[in-house]
Amino acid sequence: MTDSPPPRLPLDWIAASLKRERARSGLSLSELAKRAGIAKSTLSQLEAAGGNPSVETLWALGVALGVPFSALVEPPAPSVRVVRAGQGPSVASEKAEFAATLLSASPPGARRDIYHLRAEPGAVRESEPHIPGSVEHLVVSTGRLKAGPSGEEVELGSGDYMTYRGDVAHSYEALAPGTTFVLVMQHV
Repeated sequence: MTDSPPPRLPLDWIAASLKRERARSGLSLSELAKRAGIAKSTLSQLEAAGGNPSVETLWALGVALGVPFSALVEPPAPSVRVVRAGQGPSVASEKAEFAATLLSASPPGARRDIYHLRAEPGAVRESEPHIPGSVEHLVVSTGRLKAGPSGEEVELGSGDYMTYRGDVAHSYEALAPGTTFVLVMQHV
């Protein structure tokens, strides 16, 4: 039996993370390479999803960018998350017929606005991107709804939960008469 090497991190995750964090910090390729003490060609190769980055290289880049190591290597969060009615983790009460399902915890420093919406079939409500960092959470109360970022819309039924980036173009479309839903807009 031979020992197989440990699985490698997908280079496209690392490349996307490096590009995102470098853009966020406003650093040029040259400046980031200089601050991290690595060759500009090495950084360029990593941002092109090439090379074989070491822990040391990624650590140095994280320090230079002011982000934890994990920010460069963790898998991307899905852009759309759906919790179907009755499928989320619930905690029941001992004293009443009552159960709570946490759909989404608020991150520190976030502001949330809560809306109750009614929609009827016939027209799609197109929404322009909101301010950067916006996230939308919605729970369908009655009817059926198709919603989400352009090209990633999902059909939802009564009780279904969905979350997605609100800072990209997105839409809502009632698929049944009398569709209602709760929309929580989170701004970080």
